[in-house]
Amino acid sequence: MNLNTTPEAYQVTLEPNDSAQLANLCGPFDAHLRQIEKRLGITINNRGNDFHLIGDDAVVTAAGELLNHLYREVTSGTHLTSDVVHLFLQESGVESLVQKQPLASDQLIITRRKSIKPRGGNQIGYVEAIRSHDINFGVGPAGTGKTYLAVACAVEALEQERIRRILLVRPAVEAGEKLGFLPGDLSQKIDPYLRPLYDALYEMIGFERVEKLIEKNVIEVAPLAYMRGRTLNDSFIILDESQNTTTEQMKMFLTRVGFGSTVVVTGDITQVDLPHRTKSGLRHVLEVLKDVNGISFTHFSSRDVVRHPLVQRIVEAYDHFEAKQDEPK
Repeated sequence: MNLNTTPEAYQVTLEPNDSAQLANLCGPFDAHLRQIEKRLGITINNRGNDFHLIGDDAVVTAAGELLNHLYREVTSGTHLTSDVVHLFLQESGVESLVQKQPLASDQLIITRRKSIKPRGGNQIGYVEAIRSHDINFGVGPAGTGKTYLAVACAVEALEQERIRRILLVRPAVEAGEKLGFLPGDLSQKIDPYLRPLYDALYEMIGFERVEKLIEKNVIEVAPLAYMRGRTLNDSFIILDESQNTTTEQMKMFLTRVGFGSTVVVTGDITQVDLPHRTKSGLRHVLEVLKDVNGISFTHFSSRDVVRHPLVQRIVEAYDHFEAKQDEPK
């Protein structure tokens, strides 16, 4: 690999010079190169295995490394598709440079078992907002890291002794089903709704330690109804799936906040499972609190999805369909 920087362009020479592998890298009619150009706001010209990248210095340098990484995958036998290119763009974090927010070491979330890296400008901004605001909203589709990053920030704050406890809260409403359908006592009925939160905790600090912290009430996982009448000091409180709160429940929850506490409210206003004609507390609170100082709002889109690329396309298809449904007849 040879890299040369000129005032006009950033040059990348890929080795070996194999026409079939280069065709795989570039895609049909250079579709993969156009995909990278569009996502990063740069221009890519190539002749054979020589690539010239034109754009912001930091972005084209990172894009050059991305091309080398993709070419290594190609030479090892990977068949590149637009989905694979999408995943590599997400994993590389290069898009954060486009938004002038390079990932600094202090933007990593450090937990006992792993360091978690926010990807892209929205995730970086979300983590920074959580660290600097008492009440935070993360709104957007599935797979954008809203809940996972909130749990990671909570674990980090606990391990740094900035808080004394973590509370993970969800409304017990799911896809029109009722709790009575589930076997067991109340805690056993609630557990399936909270499973994504448990899974994130297990990954970050380990199963045994999570269980010990739950026994000591350092970590509490509870349905939203259990928050009524409580005031929570020195706590990190996450309300997940908040689109399924009523307006009254949302107000009740937000007024539980005490001194030294951080609140993160996550949800997707397109996935409301409340009874017909019941207004979502999340949709309502975004209107009510939009001009209140000291509260952060991070809005994620399908572009921020870090799951399988099909998830992003599904989200975009639903958005497009619903937009057409809302058009005047």
